[in-house]
Amino acid sequence: MRFVDQVKMSLEGIGIAYDAMKANKVRAGLTILGVAVGVFVVVVISAAIHGINQSVAADFESAGPTSFFVQRFPIVFENCGDSGDSCRWRSNPPITFAEVDMLREIPSLAEVGARQGWGGSAKYRDRYLSNVNYTGFTSNWVRINPPTMVDGRSFTEQEFRNATRVVVINTTAQERLFTDGSALGKEILLQANRGGPFLVVGVYKDEASFLQGPARPEFIMPLTSLSRHLGARVQWMGVVVKPADGVRPDLAQDEVTAALRAYRGLKPARESNFAIITQERLFEVYDKVFGMFFLVMIALSSVGLMVGGVGVVAIMMISVTERTREIGVRKALGATRLTILWQFLVEAVTLTATGAMIGLVLGWLVALVVKAATPIAASVPPLAVVAALGVSALTGIAFGMLPAMRAAKLDPVAALRHE
Repeated sequence: MRFVDQVKMSLEGIGIAYDAMKANKVRAGLTILGVAVGVFVVVVISAAIHGINQSVAADFESAGPTSFFVQRFPIVFENCGDSGDSCRWRSNPPITFAEVDMLREIPSLAEVGARQGWGGSAKYRDRYLSNVNYTGFTSNWVRINPPTMVDGRSFTEQEFRNATRVVVINTTAQERLFTDGSALGKEILLQANRGGPFLVVGVYKDEASFLQGPARPEFIMPLTSLSRHLGARVQWMGVVVKPADGVRPDLAQDEVTAALRAYRGLKPARESNFAIITQERLFEVYDKVFGMFFLVMIALSSVGLMVGGVGVVAIMMISVTERTREIGVRKALGATRLTILWQFLVEAVTLTATGAMIGLVLGWLVALVVKAATPIAASVPPLAVVAALGVSALTGIAFGMLPAMRAAKLDPVAALRHE
């Protein structure tokens, strides 16, 4: 069969398929709906996952592409029994400021800073905010993860050592607490029942972040102030490490591990009683969580494709029965079994492809809404488009094969006598 003849036959099959849709609107509609729902779910989830990947990567990038973290505990997803042997990390000692100072002496490291998160309240005159985020840092936080300052300054090393009551707030906190103008130079009450007044020395701009969610009031202060005045427990303190330019992250991680083990007097046979958490490790944890979510969504979308496939079988079987005489005429005029098989497969694929196109368009529109209304930079990756069209075509071929084979095997004499 020549290529031109195949193209003509395919176009003819597409036209016949659309005529069949018009004649059987309900059956065709259910078939198209099933495929469209399946493809829609695949496209939306793919767009969301693609956007989340980009957002998470951007969040990690903001901390520095080579930066890593030293924590008291590892990232774990396991159940621990009463025995200490089941989760030895529970007995890990806290990280100390002395260890932070020791790590700063390593030549291959550009910056080493301590960090501790906490929660509380904030008040200025008659404005009160409950459930805000406090973050305690060492004074070099602006060199590790530089903020966009819109007013004032950060706190100094001297203010860190003296546990001075100073704070840097984000623009969200300024908007909610200071309706009468700038916050700079004003005192706010943090943890009013115990914290006392803190002087606002700087305001930084909020940066969109997927991991942190919607913008919330943030209060950054010396870690020593957070501990001494607001009751934060420094035994949960973590460390951010930024390797020097040109230093490979894995080599920097090895040096940090060796230095901490030596400082803590750990023998070679003993496991490390601290955790080095890299961005790759965080991505692995993220992939596990969203990988399972993606698999569940794919399983749900396959139900829609199955519904569409069953509809293809039903509508094509009816089409074969209604066009039995036509098939007999075509065979009498020289049409081969392959020609009849090809025609009906084209009709089946046309049905599922129509549903796929509808699902793609709807999924793309939803992705645009998600991108505009949320921090997720949702976008439909080209691979998802190819996969959706490919799956719909395979569905049409797989479920359309039985009716097509039935049509191809019809005896031309019996078909011509069919009423």
